[in-house]
Amino acid sequence: MIELKTPAEVERMAVAGRFVAEVLTEVARLADVGVNLLDLEQHVRGMIKDRGAESCYWDYAPSFGDGPFRNVICLSVNDAVLHGLPHDYTLRDGDVLTADLAVGIDGWVADSARTVIVGTAAEEDLRIVRATEEALAAAIAIARPGNRLGDLSAAIGAVARAHGYPVNLEFGGHGIGRTMHEDPHVSNDGTPGRGLKLRPGLTLAVEPWFARTTNKIVYDPDGWTIRSADGSRTAHSEHTIAITEDAPLVLTRREDELAP
Repeated sequence: MIELKTPAEVERMAVAGRFVAEVLTEVARLADVGVNLLDLEQHVRGMIKDRGAESCYWDYAPSFGDGPFRNVICLSVNDAVLHGLPHDYTLRDGDVLTADLAVGIDGWVADSARTVIVGTAAEEDLRIVRATEEALAAAIAIARPGNRLGDLSAAIGAVARAHGYPVNLEFGGHGIGRTMHEDPHVSNDGTPGRGLKLRPGLTLAVEPWFARTTNKIVYDPDGWTIRSADGSRTAHSEHTIAITEDAPLVLTRREDELAP
């Protein structure tokens, strides 16, 4: 069931969104050569506790995961792209780090992800990060009343193809609001003119993610971390947005980003 949100409810989601943006900005600032993923996890735990927020990940146990998730942020490195389980790993020069965070504040949730490069950035890594950001911006630009979900998904897929990246359709975006995962599913490719008609009050987490040379995935032995099947590097960009009568609202926009 799809629940449309009132303007007041969207603003309550925006409170959570601003905090998610703040945390991801802090993670990007701290992510440096020699920093351990477990230290980043502990820092985020402290921020969540201090804010009185609630992690959407702690004890999360979906069908695709191996038991309850016992961390508050997903940290995925290099060929890992989704659901990265924080572990005893020290960041190295040139690592590609994706941080994905969802929290609730006063019963309303926001979800966002960003990919950063630690230390020296290889051009091919910058390119795939930029491609996910470009795809996210293209999808957000489509997120207006009267367009359809297929238009939004097709915008993501078009950017991927323009850059030569294959698209995985197993994992994508989703509705969001009172809980982290709500209807509808938001695929990272689609057919224009098809699917759900976008209406004011619809709130979505839109999250293009690409691997450089494959659309196949494998799981780590931890049962959570998803990697590209061929070991190629990956990137992931995500925002929580709200459809309005006018332009879409990006509820998790960071201060270092420009408006589309």
